[in-house]
This record gives sequence, C-alpha cells and structure tokens, in this order.
Amino acid sequence: GPYSQGVVVNNLFYSSGQIPLTPEGVMVEGDIKVQAHQVFNNIKAVLEAAGASLETVVKATVFIKNMDEFAQLNEVYGEYFNGHKPARSTVEVARLPKDALVEIEVIALVK
Repeated sequence: GPYSQGVVVNNLFYSSGQIPLTPEGVMVEGDIKVQAHQVFNNIKAVLEAAGASLETVVKATVFIKNMDEFAQLNEVYGEYFNGHKPARSTVEVARLPKDALVEIEVIALVK
C-alpha cells in the first residue's frame, strides 16, 4: 500500500500496524495465538531494520477483533514482552485489513 512499514523521527521508531502476513504477503490463517506470533515476527523484523528491538519498545497499541480473545492474545504478548513491559493500549475493532484477528503497532527507541 501507499505507506511505509515505519519511520524514525528524533530517535523514535513508529511502526505501521502489523497484521499476520508472511514476508511473501500471504495471510496466516489460524486462531488469535497463531496470528499474534506472526504479527510479532513482523514487528521484530521492522524494529531490527530500523535499529531498534522489542527491548526498546516504549508503547504498543493492539487492535483486536474480539475482546473475548484478549486472554489468549495476552499470553502470546507476554512471551515477547516478559521482562520489559512497555505501555500498552488495547482496542476492540469491528474489522481489520484482510479480516485479521489482530493488528499491533509499536513505538520504540532507536539504539
């Protein structure tokens, strides 16, 4: 689409929302946990490309299609942010691109 995967401004990286697409652009099917793992793979890739990492994330915004799946999502989220706990907002939405179950965007310090 007509956007970048993220931008760096004043040593902060702002990611675009990441949905469960493979690097080849194929939508990952499966439950919220399966999709969330792919989202985090994508987040790690864009963070590394920008000179940041999960450890430097200061804020995450999570968009979830069904708040009833929050506990499952939170379990996966905790695997990636277990010692380091950035600020976070979680919002239930009516629909996400490509009918994804979850989308996450982050703000991180660039090393």
